[in-house]
Amino acid sequence: MAFFTSVEHARDSLAATGYLVDEEMATVVFLGDALGKPLLLEGPAGTGKTELAKAVAAGTGARLVRLQCYEGLDEARALYEWNYRKQLLRIQSAQAAGDEGHAWSSLHDDIFSEEFLLERPLLAAIRHDGPLVLLIDETDKADVEVEGLLLELLSDYQVSIPELGTITAVQRPFVVLTSNATRDLSEALRRRCLHAQVEYPDAARERAIVRSRIPEVSEELAGQIVKATRAMRALDLRKPPSVAETIDWARAVAALGHHELGDTVARQTLGVVLKNDQDKAKVRDQLHLAARPA
Repeated sequence: MAFFTSVEHARDSLAATGYLVDEEMATVVFLGDALGKPLLLEGPAGTGKTELAKAVAAGTGARLVRLQCYEGLDEARALYEWNYRKQLLRIQSAQAAGDEGHAWSSLHDDIFSEEFLLERPLLAAIRHDGPLVLLIDETDKADVEVEGLLLELLSDYQVSIPELGTITAVQRPFVVLTSNATRDLSEALRRRCLHAQVEYPDAARERAIVRSRIPEVSEELAGQIVKATRAMRALDLRKPPSVAETIDWARAVAALGHHELGDTVARQTLGVVLKNDQDKAKVRDQLHLAARPA
């Protein structure tokens, strides 16, 4: 079942959730759905890659399943594992009942059954029978071996469990992979995906994003905050402000009852948008930028 009927439908569905995209990104989202291809979104942290998957799920009413990648992630945490404690209890129960003579093959089939299977995100996504968005977040942080799991999943939308056989997706999920490009992903994985580079939005779109998420914020205040965050991103900061932090900053200033971003307000609320003392110290000398409209 397709999520979107056209590029315009994709753009409008995302916009209804407060996620505003340009024509190029709307086209990539539509084609990912129409062609049944995963989307590989690459770009700096904080540009809205994860939020896109959430917006697709929210805009279509689909379930969202998220696999957060990290160094050391393995098959047991990504795909499935057996409930070893429950299996051991089952074996001990059989022994206590005097079933030592019970055929091991029967007991083996019992303890390696659905009752003892623990689903992890990839298996849960494959077995879900309704509309679903699978988010494989920060794929570049996972070890190379994890890509082997993803290749089978993204090629045939199936996974193999030796004790149970091959499980094929009832309905193909909408898949989004994100990467901050801390390492190069394999060519085999890239070939299976549609690619999009996600950068920070331009000033006009970021203002529109702020106002769509916080309608009570004036155009003037939204412009001042966007101008300030864009100026910060131009500095050599350890962690430049994300789009989400731009929104948080606008919300914080509005919550304090201010209608414009002057130096005093900016200094008071700097911790909302910057999360590192060195970054704050570097930006304090640039606060005059915050008072100028975008």
